[in-house]
Amino acid sequence: MKEQLKKIGGMEFFDVHFSYIDNDTLEERFITVPEQGGGKLIPEAPLAPGTPYCISEGSSGHLGVYRFETQIIPGHGSFSVSGLGSNAQAKEPFKIAFDYFKAKLSRISGLEKFSDHDFQIHIVEMQNTRFPTGTTLQTFVSLASVITKRPIQQQLIILGDISLGGSVIPVTNLADVLQVAFDTGARRILLPMSSVTAIPTVPGELFAKFQTGFYSDAIDAVMKALGME
Repeated sequence: MKEQLKKIGGMEFFDVHFSYIDNDTLEERFITVPEQGGGKLIPEAPLAPGTPYCISEGSSGHLGVYRFETQIIPGHGSFSVSGLGSNAQAKEPFKIAFDYFKAKLSRISGLEKFSDHDFQIHIVEMQNTRFPTGTTLQTFVSLASVITKRPIQQQLIILGDISLGGSVIPVTNLADVLQVAFDTGARRILLPMSSVTAIPTVPGELFAKFQTGFYSDAIDAVMKALGME
């Protein structure tokens, strides 16, 4: 168990992380506990368009759950991100996603122009893991969701990411990510095809708990996440 004492305004808070060492791989694995905001954080109820739940390694070095709250209003194509403080590095993946969204919008909806709207995303950190470090694809899907007014499927987590040029980045530590997904309420997952080779690393009883879909690229991920196939 790792424990760090913090004092704020005369009160004491503990930042606690429970972990164990896997004897086979010698890797340290972290366990979600209620004090970290664990439990069913991902609701069964339908979500509003532009409101996905995401799992990412936070800047703390631990996996965590994040909720994106995306808003769209009439405007002139501006984009802003809140919930990340003034950290420019934390905001960069979101800017990359917005640029990619502008370039690919015609493939998602031929009726909308990004320049007719202003977009704002608020990031809600749900497990004290600080800002997310790999959510460009999830941001892209969130923007597609809000402009098409189509909600992301219930209890769905989109795994993997995209690079600056739009290439798909496979999932890292798939078994650990799926364990966090299940523990926090996800029951559906979208995996990149490039992560198929990692499936044997996941315990069969864990993988079987999910309804699993696969995507080939970012546009395919949007279509499947929003039920537009």
